Amino acid sequence: MQLRDAVEQDLSGILDIYNEVIVNSTAIYAEKPVALEDRLKWFRDRQARGYPVLVASDETGILGFASFGDFRAWPCYLYTVEHSVHVRADRRGRGIGRALLEMLIARAADAGKHVLIAGIDADNVGSLKLHQDLGFEQVARFREVGRKFDRWLDLVFMQRFLVARGAAA
Repeated sequence: MQLRDAVEQDLSGILDIYNEVIVNSTAIYAEKPVALEDRLKWFRDRQARGYPVLVASDETGILGFASFGDFRAWPCYLYTVEHSVHVRADRRGRGIGRALLEMLIARAADAGKHVLIAGIDADNVGSLKLHQDLGFEQVARFREVGRKFDRWLDLVFMQRFLVARGAAA
């Protein structure tokens, strides 16, 4: 497995993973698959802001991807970013998400970020455990803020300090 920065040629594989997650899970609070143009716009926006898009790949193609972006648009949130990590359905549970998230944590720290935020569906036990194992702590649970598959969804926010709590960035 290779971990690297994504290039535009990876977007088809990223899109396949993203749309599979939309259709089959509550990891993304969206119901309709998106078009390649949407992912291209997302990718170029990340690049323009200097934010990474990482992929894990092997001879079978893209295994997973990870990125972070603005947590909120206002200037005083500059040092806080929210991330996402998704792994291809046939490769989940094999450490790919962990490897991507570890690399993303390092990239966020290198970019001078102070806090990394994760928004995770409350029923996604695997993701909650992964984040906890990597030093994230649960800071909020928003009850019934999403609706998908004809049921209400709770959203958990977890955070990890990248620089010591209260330290200057």
